Amino acid sequence: MRQWREDAKGFAKSCSELGVPAALEVSRSGEGAHAWVFFSASVAARDARRLGTALTSFTCARTRQLKLTSYVRLFPSQDTLPTQKGGAPSGPHVGEFGNLIALPLLQAAPELGRSVFVDEALQPVPDQWAFLMSITPMEPHDIEPAILRATGGSHPLDVTFVADEDSLEPWKPRPSANQRLTGPMPESVSVTQANLVSVAKGPLPQSLANRLVRLAAFQNPEFYRAQAMRMPVWDKPRVIGCAENFPQHIGLPRGCLEAVQQLLRDHGIRCDLRDERSVGEPLAVDFEGSLRPDQHAAAKAMLKHDTGVLCAPTANGQDSHRCRTDHQPWREHPGPGPPDRVAQAGTAAVLSRRWL
Repeated sequence: MRQWREDAKGFAKSCSELGVPAALEVSRSGEGAHAWVFFSASVAARDARRLGTALTSFTCARTRQLKLTSYVRLFPSQDTLPTQKGGAPSGPHVGEFGNLIALPLLQAAPELGRSVFVDEALQPVPDQWAFLMSITPMEPHDIEPAILRATGGSHPLDVTFVADEDSLEPWKPRPSANQRLTGPMPESVSVTQANLVSVAKGPLPQSLANRLVRLAAFQNPEFYRAQAMRMPVWDKPRVIGCAENFPQHIGLPRGCLEAVQQLLRDHGIRCDLRDERSVGEPLAVDFEGSLRPDQHAAAKAMLKHDTGVLCAPTANGQDSHRCRTDHQPWREHPGPGPPDRVAQAGTAAVLSRRWL
């Protein structure tokens, strides 16, 4: 059974548990599903998006198989409607067009079992119109209580909700309402350091697994920048998730290692760290270039760490930094990398802005 089927069932179950009336529709392609929530009256797009985000977070927390990338798009796509290009409205109807959505029951697709509403087993319901008539729309005043039940009063993904006063620097993390997780925790967790930081799923309670995934999720400043300018954000995710879901492990970027260790320490869990990084092959080369004082200071600072990022503008000498840090001996080799990013495979990960 394909992943989207399990995810759709999990999302529908979350809606049922939280008292949110939702209807599942198999997409026109037959390779995905849409979840519809109907309201009894008009609601603000921001409230609808907050509800959808809370439902997504709740589903992520209760099912281990669900990845943050399982949901392709959330409609409405933005909290506010865009104005005319340049931000200058020219009339009372400017910006009043929202998102274009393909409605269900489209042409001949239902004959193939697609673009139709389905039951809990993802089988088409016999009478589509009777099914729609049987749905009780959600009252607008029930949105906030549903969000609170889904999140327990905290922010979904610990990063998703942003107040107006936070919008100037939305990428900066803010303290969570519930720093310490409740419930029984394992005595130890196996963590493998290689091209990724791989955390064994076996002993993890779902709450801890979900928190680990959140370590690699951050707000997308481009989303908030476009939203502040009333520009379309349909192609800009609000949250960027970098975690990978493997059958037996949760894969996180290497830069998350210290955060993983700190999270485990905070909960009294021993971190059994295993280093599986490749030692690489030594090369008999000499660095014959010379670095400017600022470049030398940057290279010296990077060589003190096993991994890191150098962010520098174009024409600042990133190639010189790479050659210099590659020539400098180091104790360990984190793993193979692309030929054009040699220093990334060394002690310091050297990236320019065009690679970020």
